[in-house]
Amino acid sequence: MKSVGVVINGAQGKMGREIARAMVADPGLKLLGAVEQEVTQRYFPVAELPWLIPFSSDLGWIIKTCSPDVVVDFTNAEAALAAARLALNRKVNMVIGSTGLTEENLSEIESLAERNGVGAIVAPNFSLAAALVVHLARFAAKFFDHAEIVEMHHDKKTDAPSGTAMATARAMAEAHGKPFVHPEAELEALSNTRGGELGGIAIHSLRMPGFLAGQEVVFSETGETLVLRHEAISRECYVPGVVLAIKEVVKHKGFVYGLDNLLNLLEL
Repeated sequence: MKSVGVVINGAQGKMGREIARAMVADPGLKLLGAVEQEVTQRYFPVAELPWLIPFSSDLGWIIKTCSPDVVVDFTNAEAALAAARLALNRKVNMVIGSTGLTEENLSEIESLAERNGVGAIVAPNFSLAAALVVHLARFAAKFFDHAEIVEMHHDKKTDAPSGTAMATARAMAEAHGKPFVHPEAELEALSNTRGGELGGIAIHSLRMPGFLAGQEVVFSETGETLVLRHEAISRECYVPGVVLAIKEVVKHKGFVYGLDNLLNLLEL
């Protein structure tokens, strides 16, 4: 079976390095090239591989040189959208884990994938446990009228709330079929104490160095609460989901949003 050729955009980031290590260990994947904003050497350092990995700040040049099947992007929303425009228009499949993409950005990526007949998978979170929390929250949303989300990330995360929290809230609101009850504070001594709000769901963002990533979804009715909590303790938890997406995106034409759709959780 032919291995899937991959270029990593954002290769020197924490997730980029995790993905590179995973690809070394997976015979079904082959790392062909790497891209980073600032590059000081010609080849991406991967000691375990017997071939040289071209390394550049120019994604277009890397695609032309390496002819990958898939570009994996873990950068930021602006860079990911630029990469999608370039890669998809060259008929290269994409897996995007960068957060902060707007609904307009996602619509553009979907249009690009469909117009060029290639696959694009975007997921705000590639953790299996996080995908299950979204799935369970969607199910529980049918039975509660009150819900709030607390999402926790490291203090270097630039966007708030997280893409995972936004995706969770949208899934809950869709399943609930009407806005959740969102009690407003009659007297707010500090502004925005009740957090942001989507579909009646209050969303609170923690940014602290003790966290990597996680969220807590709290449902409540009179006399009881239901709490769904996930916390990532290592970026290794994202790797199986990314590897699955790389292998699946070459089989899919068009746009897929969320790891849950790759896992067929909506069919359970």
